[in-house]
Formats: sequence, structure tokens, C-alpha cells
Amino acid sequence: MSLKIYDGQGRWRNKTVAFRISPEEDALLEMAVALSGLTKQDYIIRRLQCHDVVVQGNPRVYKALRNQLAAVLDELQIIAAGEAVSADLLDTIRLIAVTMDGLQSES
Repeated sequence: MSLKIYDGQGRWRNKTVAFRISPEEDALLEMAVALSGLTKQDYIIRRLQCHDVVVQGNPRVYKALRNQLAAVLDELQIIAAGEAVSADLLDTIRLIAVTMDGLQSES
């Protein structure tokens, strides 16, 4: 029998939860997880329990912010050419703003 591995609070996590999401929902989830600096498991558990997701500034978070800001810049350049602003872009900008605000209050 293998050795049980406990989490930080001494819990043995042996249950698996799975669910299906659309590619668009997956992209939003991946972005939120990347900007949080948490693992996907920790991010989902905190959100399910209505706990705050506190962003810890680290190189991975800064890289995710840089990549998302580059994607937003690309979208804004398309909008400048005459297209409308998508709801997904506004959600992305809001999430980046919240993340940046949290990082500012840290220092």
C-alpha cells in the first residue's frame, strides 16, 4: 500500500471531481488561474468556498499579466480598426485590473 500524501492542513485528498466546460469557459478559467498564481485545484476550491483569491506576486503571475496585456493590446488594435468591443475583452480587462490592484496593495 502506498503512503498517503496529506495537504498543508493535514487533509487526505482522495476524491476526484470532474466537470465539462466549453472551450471559451476553459480559456477564462485558465486565464484566471494564471493571473492568480495558484494551482487550478486551489483556485477552484477557493472560489467554490467563496473565499478570496489573494494574488501572490511571483514571476509566474507577472508573466501571465504580461501575456494577457499583450493579448488585450492586440484586441484593442483590432477595435481601433472599427470593430466593436467584445464582452470577453471587457472581462479580461476587469480581471487584469483587479489583479494589478491586488499587487499594488501588497507593496
